[in-house]
Amino acid sequence: MPDTPLIQMKGLRDGLLVTLGQAAWPVLESALMTYIEKNEAFFKGARLALEVGNQPLKVMELSTLRDTLSERGITLWAVIGDSPLTQNTAQMLGLATRLHKPAPPVETQPAHQPETAALWVHKTLRSGVRVEHNGNVVILGDVNPGAEVIASGSVIVWGRLRGVVHAGAEGDQHALVCALDLAPTQLRIAGQIALSPRREGDPHPETARLRDGQLQAEPWKP
Repeated sequence: MPDTPLIQMKGLRDGLLVTLGQAAWPVLESALMTYIEKNEAFFKGARLALEVGNQPLKVMELSTLRDTLSERGITLWAVIGDSPLTQNTAQMLGLATRLHKPAPPVETQPAHQPETAALWVHKTLRSGVRVEHNGNVVILGDVNPGAEVIASGSVIVWGRLRGVVHAGAEGDQHALVCALDLAPTQLRIAGQIALSPRREGDPHPETARLRDGQLQAEPWKP
């Protein structure tokens, strides 16, 4: 998803971080909502942190934005800004004003750290179901739209993947996402995010991985 000059986005362990550029608040608010509406499926069910720079936001402005996002199924959980007014406003509305400390890169972890056992899920995950595990996740069934899978390791779906999946959630850039039919609503590996591309032809087993910092899908072969 390409960025616009006023909107920049990246993935976080806790959701999405959207950074706003320099402009009047009405212009930024309009640009943000337009961006979200053009990518409605991508943002559906997302947790959003907003970085607003020096913007001085009042309670009415921020509460209106929060309610508008909520109507679209998006949770605004944090507002990060340099303005004391914005910080006070966010705190009054129960929003976080800073992000959690990022997890250390995988390369810095002990070389002989014991592996966490994989989580096996023997059922189809329906809309509203969330599976989160510190390790690999193997699902014998489908992941329906509206379901979410988060793993610090890889995610393997022996079925159709239609929901949201985040592999390498602790920063593991070597994590994989494999499925017999790979068409997720949203796909993340470590800090990279992508929408499923438009399908051409019949579904076939695929593997998604990071190559040179970019998410790529390829045929899933032994």
